Amino acid sequence: QATRKKGSSNPRHRAAVAIRGFPPRSLSRSAAMQKYRKVYRPRESSVIDDDEIRVTSAGSVSAYISRAAKLFNEMDKTSVKITASGNALSKAVSSAEVIKRRFKGLHQITTLSSIEIVDEYEPLEEGLDKVSETRNLPTMTIKLSKDALDAKDPGYQEPIDESLVQEVDPEEIAKSRGRGKGRGKGRGIGGRGRGMIKGVGKGRGKGKGKGEPTGKGKGKGKSKDMEPK
Repeated sequence: QATRKKGSSNPRHRAAVAIRGFPPRSLSRSAAMQKYRKVYRPRESSVIDDDEIRVTSAGSVSAYISRAAKLFNEMDKTSVKITASGNALSKAVSSAEVIKRRFKGLHQITTLSSIEIVDEYEPLEEGLDKVSETRNLPTMTIKLSKDALDAKDPGYQEPIDESLVQEVDPEEIAKSRGRGKGRGKGRGIGGRGRGMIKGVGKGRGKGKGKGEPTGKGKGKGKSKDMEPK
């Protein structure tokens, strides 16, 4: 009776990733990859167009909004082009939605595509060949224009209602980028531990919460509400 190799007859396994040179499927991929290391090559520098906003997964949405404000206001551009790939796609969509709510009358066309990436691996042991892995990386381009665009395009979206747009001065956008988010803990009026009074405000104690006097307690420290009137 002929024996069937595990995974050899499943087309999904064969089509999942196009790999040349890796060991047979009977070996786990993680075990095979321990004998290889990825070859990192310097990225080719690409020219960014004047109207382009290139979104990355590490960038901030506020920075992209400031870039759009500069293009529309200072450089008098009638349209901007937001580009992203891979993990940055969701951030590109978020940036476009915010920009549409800061500038009135923006028409939108979204284009989806993909690019082919070839990763190369070199062996760590003698007797093994170099291998390559081909994968498709999704890309997105969102064009926002003050002028009318092709309404018949599958990715076209008409401008949102002007009541949803809140235009912001360019100086305010720049200031918002410099604002930080701070967290802190306030100190209450009551004493340390289980005090008689829990209050909110500034004082020497570390009381927490709001409330009325609740009776006797074991707290240390003085509360303003306990002083005789």
